[in-house]
Amino acid sequence: MNIWVDADACPNAVKDMLFRAAERVRVHLILIANQPLRVPPSRYIDTIQVAPGFDVADKEIVQRLTDGDLVITADIPLAAEVIDRGGYALNPRGEFYTKGTIREYLSLRNFVTELRDGGIDTGGPAAFGPSDCQAFANQLDRFLVQQGYV
Repeated sequence: MNIWVDADACPNAVKDMLFRAAERVRVHLILIANQPLRVPPSRYIDTIQVAPGFDVADKEIVQRLTDGDLVITADIPLAAEVIDRGGYALNPRGEFYTKGTIREYLSLRNFVTELRDGGIDTGGPAAFGPSDCQAFANQLDRFLVQQGYV
């Protein structure tokens, strides 16, 4: 199993947790971004820099994804593709996207996009905070245990 990170928008606190987890359980962690990333030296951590552009990192993740891989992303269309291809998708706030919930997330995303396109200010997500870090850490640990890494 690999853990893929849609790294351009991933909070640093989540990346730090993933770095520690990769070392602790010896799982391959790959961060994909369209800018250079600083990561700790490790035989379990790699980065791939892709060209700038809309969904370039997402396409790279989907292209390289294998059945059972975990993808860390807040990008709902990417999460839907990951699930369709047999992977797992976890957002940085600690919510797993599943076959049962992804269509609802997509519908809500599309609705909010339509509102914004119509000039309605929908605000944005709440600030990323300690409770989000804790939720992510808990879900990641549960997943790694279920996959037999811990």
